[in-house]
Amino acid sequence: MIENIRNGSTELAIIVRASYVREGITFLTPNDYSQQLGYMNRRAGYRIAAHIHNSVPRAVTFTREVLVIKSGKLRVDFYCENGKYVESRILNAGDVILLAAGGHGFEMLEDSEIIEVKQGPYAGDQDKTLLEPVEASRIRLPA
Repeated sequence: MIENIRNGSTELAIIVRASYVREGITFLTPNDYSQQLGYMNRRAGYRIAAHIHNSVPRAVTFTREVLVIKSGKLRVDFYCENGKYVESRILNAGDVILLAAGGHGFEMLEDSEIIEVKQGPYAGDQDKTLLEPVEASRIRLPA
């Protein structure tokens, strides 16, 4: 299953659940995203042609992150661009999330291993603005 988390017309995140299965290749992001997220399901013996990626100048204006939940369970809290809390989701082992816009925070519900992929180089303190975490009584999860 694919979940697109939106706040109005802004896509905050794309979640690819561990249970998602589809034949072939599917790109889940628009072509203009600076971080592309694709899913491939290929049979044994299928070959992807050997290739080299060409040097193509690209302008990255803000960071998009992809997280792979290797083990455990966590809650991700989504915030709009002005820092206001929107809603939350639970992620489990095998889930993948692209954090596309707005803000986000996490609470580990179990010991968790996470692999993070994002554009670099890291800009240190300039790279992020910290937000106040959502109060437990305000957390909104889908039924």
